[in-house]
Amino acid sequence: MQTNLNQHLETMPVRRQEQLLAFDRLLTIMDELREQCPWDRKQTMDTLRHLTIEETYELSDAILEKDLPEIRKELGDVMLHLVFYARIASEPQAGATFDIGDVLNSVCDKLISRHPHIYGDANGNTVVADTEEKVKQNWEQLKLKEGNTSVLAGVPGSLPALVKAMRIQEKARGAGFDWEEKQQVWEKVEEEMQEFKDEFNAETNEIIDRERAEKEFGDVLFSLVNYARFIDINPETALERTNKKFIKRFQYLEEQARNNGQHLKDMTLEEMEVYWQEAKQFT
Repeated sequence: MQTNLNQHLETMPVRRQEQLLAFDRLLTIMDELREQCPWDRKQTMDTLRHLTIEETYELSDAILEKDLPEIRKELGDVMLHLVFYARIASEPQAGATFDIGDVLNSVCDKLISRHPHIYGDANGNTVVADTEEKVKQNWEQLKLKEGNTSVLAGVPGSLPALVKAMRIQEKARGAGFDWEEKQQVWEKVEEEMQEFKDEFNAETNEIIDRERAEKEFGDVLFSLVNYARFIDINPETALERTNKKFIKRFQYLEEQARNNGQHLKDMTLEEMEVYWQEAKQFT
């Protein structure tokens, strides 16, 4: 077995060998830290969880900024966390449930079974999937065969609401439940917006039923997410880019006000608007 492994390694391209050595180096360092470092010894899956979420958001920020050096760094941080979880699970106190090899083989097996149009199905039959949409439909059907009771079962409950809305809609589409034309989707957006306006018109001073207003506003957002999906816009990415743009413009406004000895609380909206329009030239 070892001879076959060595022969396999020797036939690999040099870069692949270097990549495997780099991964082996990370595993070795993880073992050493887990055994020798007081902080690393103390960590559990629960204590790492919030740190992993933070690292994932940092990676997301780097991707939005198209900062490749930062993406490289954040990918390393995320990879470290994945290796850390697998190391904890492999320890006797965790029941030696699995190790990193089991993790990697599991995802490889899943990728092969979920791509029968590439590797063939369980019976060796070739499956045709020549479009992205067909691949997605096959993917959802395969997950149902694997035991999922609903195509929506794979949507994590803890996802941010905007991301969750898009994933729900994508999975429903994979099951064939979707609008046929984007014009139909936009008509739904307009319908929801009109319903919201009719019931909660900002021009009146009537007391608003906030619970009902929240429900209707949710319908407006859900329909907008649906339309964004139809025109291939990721709503989470779009909103985050707008957030970043607003932050940059507002911080420019603050900086210019300071440079001119002004304080925002003492300025009029008209005075602020001058700096805001200047900021729009740079962002």
